[in-house]
Amino acid sequence: MSDESQKGYDKAFDNVLRLRIMSILMVNERYDFNSFKALLQVTDGNLASHLKHLEQAEFIRVEKSFASRKPLTTYVSTDKGRKSFQAHLDFLEQLIRQNKAS
Repeated sequence: MSDESQKGYDKAFDNVLRLRIMSILMVNERYDFNSFKALLQVTDGNLASHLKHLEQAEFIRVEKSFASRKPLTTYVSTDKGRKSFQAHLDFLEQLIRQNKAS
C-alpha cells in the first residue's frame, strides 16, 4: 500500500482489544478498569498492557480517584485519540468500499 492509500491507518488499532477499548471510549465519556475487564473478558495484565499502549500514544488519559475508600482508575479518550480513531475508522470504511464487489 502506498502512503496515500494508508492515510488514516493507525497501527495502534491493529489489535482488536485496543480497537474495542477505543470504541467503548468513543461512546462513553469515561470508563473504569473493572468495567472494561468485565465487558471485554480479559485478564488484568492483558487489559493493563493495552491501556498502557494507548496511554503512551496519548490516545487516552488515566484518572485515579477513590470511591467508597477504594481506588478507582478511570480512562478518558483524548482529542488526539478521538481524531486518530475516527481517521482509522474512515480508513477502514474506505477500504471496504474499495474492495466491495460491484
